[in-house]
Amino acid sequence: MSEQPNRRQFLKLAALTPFLPAAKPEPVPPRPIHHKLSCNLYSFNRPLTTGQMTLEQVLEFCADLGFDAVDPTAYYIPNYPALPDDTYIYTLKRKAFRLGLDISGTGVRNNFCLPDTASRKKEIDLVKQWTHFAAKFDAPVLRVFSGLEVPKGHTRKEATKWVVDSLRQCADYGAQHGVMIVLQNHADFIETADHILEVLRLVDSDWLALNLDIGSFRVGDPYKEIAKVAQHAATWQIKENLYVNGQEVATDLDKIVRIVRESGYRGYLPIETLGPGDPREKVPLFLEKVRQALANG
Repeated sequence: MSEQPNRRQFLKLAALTPFLPAAKPEPVPPRPIHHKLSCNLYSFNRPLTTGQMTLEQVLEFCADLGFDAVDPTAYYIPNYPALPDDTYIYTLKRKAFRLGLDISGTGVRNNFCLPDTASRKKEIDLVKQWTHFAAKFDAPVLRVFSGLEVPKGHTRKEATKWVVDSLRQCADYGAQHGVMIVLQNHADFIETADHILEVLRLVDSDWLALNLDIGSFRVGDPYKEIAKVAQHAATWQIKENLYVNGQEVATDLDKIVRIVRESGYRGYLPIETLGPGDPREKVPLFLEKVRQALANG
């Protein structure tokens, strides 16, 4: 039997053995982002406002379609703009939870393009009141608007200051209650990507972001405008149609999904159908198209 090498012999052999670098680990491919789909309930505006469907029935319909979440706009809450009592809020929240639906957001109607200070304060107070609602409802974002056109006798610079000051107050209030304020571009005072970027820069708050409405760019190439601001989106509105050089055309959903993915966005993707037709027919069809585009991308 040969003699086992002692420790000294072993170290001598090891010293003579050429150094081999450790093998590099195989690169781990990036984890694909799974985007959860939500339904913006403005899709059901007609049946909700005519009494054909209740909010609870719309939630059931969306759950049956397999949505991950819903975005119930606040003006479908009974007696809006007055706040509902806590019993109503918690009952509706329980309904969504039992159906397996998250609340991806909610929103209000408001106008900050008002020259009168007292009138603007009422609009700010409205947003603050519904920020309370959003917090109790577990809605992570509250959608707001900038306002309508610049009033006659005033300049865009003046109106921008009103909008920025109002949004800053709302964002500060949202920070106190854990609710992000999201500015929706709506082809009104906010028309272009540059308008959005200017307002976000001037407000300069972590609690203000963008609700990216792809159907509300009416000037030039909407895909370029969308891509320019996509990184600032905290939620979206994916619509059936958008406007290319002012002409309404069907949305290229593959292109939109590509922009969403390239922006690194990881939140909910709410869809919204508009125009004539029964949403109980339109929403399922559009949902399937969006699902297919996400699968393709």
